[in-house]
Amino acid sequence: MAFEPSQSSGAATTDLSKYPDLKRRWLYIIPAVFVTYSLAYVDRANYGFGAAAGLAETLHITAAQSALLGSLFFFGYFIFQIPGAAYARKRSARKLIFLSLISWGILASLTGVIKSYWWLAADRLLLGAAESFILPGMLILLTKWFTRSERSRTNTMLILGNPVTVLWMSAVTGYIIKAFGWQMTFIIEGLPSVLWGVVWYFVIRDKPEDAAWISKESAQELTATLASEQGVIPKVASLTVALRNPNVILLCLQYFFWSIGVYGFVLWLPVMIRKGSSQGIGATGLLSAIPYAVAALLMIVVSFYSDRTAQRTRFVWPFLILAGAAFFGSYLTAGMNFFVAFGFLILAGGAMYAPYGPFFAIIPEMLPGNVAGEVTALINSMGALGSFLGSYLVGYLQASTGNSKAGYLLMSVALTVSGILILVLRPVQQVDAMAETSDLALAE
Repeated sequence: MAFEPSQSSGAATTDLSKYPDLKRRWLYIIPAVFVTYSLAYVDRANYGFGAAAGLAETLHITAAQSALLGSLFFFGYFIFQIPGAAYARKRSARKLIFLSLISWGILASLTGVIKSYWWLAADRLLLGAAESFILPGMLILLTKWFTRSERSRTNTMLILGNPVTVLWMSAVTGYIIKAFGWQMTFIIEGLPSVLWGVVWYFVIRDKPEDAAWISKESAQELTATLASEQGVIPKVASLTVALRNPNVILLCLQYFFWSIGVYGFVLWLPVMIRKGSSQGIGATGLLSAIPYAVAALLMIVVSFYSDRTAQRTRFVWPFLILAGAAFFGSYLTAGMNFFVAFGFLILAGGAMYAPYGPFFAIIPEMLPGNVAGEVTALINSMGALGSFLGSYLVGYLQASTGNSKAGYLLMSVALTVSGILILVLRPVQQVDAMAETSDLALAE
């Protein structure tokens, strides 16, 4: 039986609509996290365009070395997740993300400057490390600003930076490469992160009490509502205890397999399209944008209904299994008819992105705030390992077979396994906070 959060009567039910200035959260916080995550995706997904535009030929490296360069990012992404999440929870997500923006903007631009293979490998590794703080840091930040009934939508607006960015980047990057070359493209697309870091630092605050744009009373009510939601989640003494939770282990495995499919797709889609369709780099970019347009639309719809029904896993597993089936359709039709195979790719891309909002709402509704951030980082770290494996294997299979069929099959299996694992999550019985308080008073 899959995990679904229960509706406890013990939680306080403050009507935040009585505080209209809290609507400003959606104008200050959400655009900022969206732009930040968007910039992160520019600097990780544009490698696929560089590879399609002849990076290996320019640097005189083999296709296998090019695949390793693409995947090294994710190994670096794996390393500092949990320490970064701990810093964001205990100290400041705002400062951590500011430093990350500056660092990764510089490192991404250097990808277009460095000509030595080993220095470029080190740069890609460090780029992954710099970006590793972003997702757990911003998910922690959102839990301090938005309630449970808003969580799937806020998570989606954050992660929507992924497909929306790749959507416009796919349409634009091909033409930038055509005009300036792949090396200058990395520089052009890396520097905005440095500038945005300054904006982020002056706009964002870690918690409602620090923001000048909402009243003290509104900030206090929001903080009290968030605290009451924490009261119905079973207590966990330490991170060590949380890591032994069977649900945490399952979510780590599940996200590992999910990420094999996602990043095999993100990094190598331009190469798959260019080889399959024999189109130029400009047309390849336009075709690459289509799956992400479908993904963005599905993410918004799925997150809306997930929050409306307060259900999470039933909005996750069906889409992952559908994505696996669609990749299998691409495997069967690749080499026979490009546009049929591409149609399956569009469906696969949209379906595998659709459940991100509900998925990342599961963790803070299953575990208390003292461990949820670090557990999110651990799960995202396992996703980074899956991303490393997926991006490397799909690129390697593409290079060794000369076509995309083996990569499609790999992604199909990984996403199907991911969907099945969500189904075996154990239900969590939330506590009645009011009853606990009452029992405590009687005991005294």
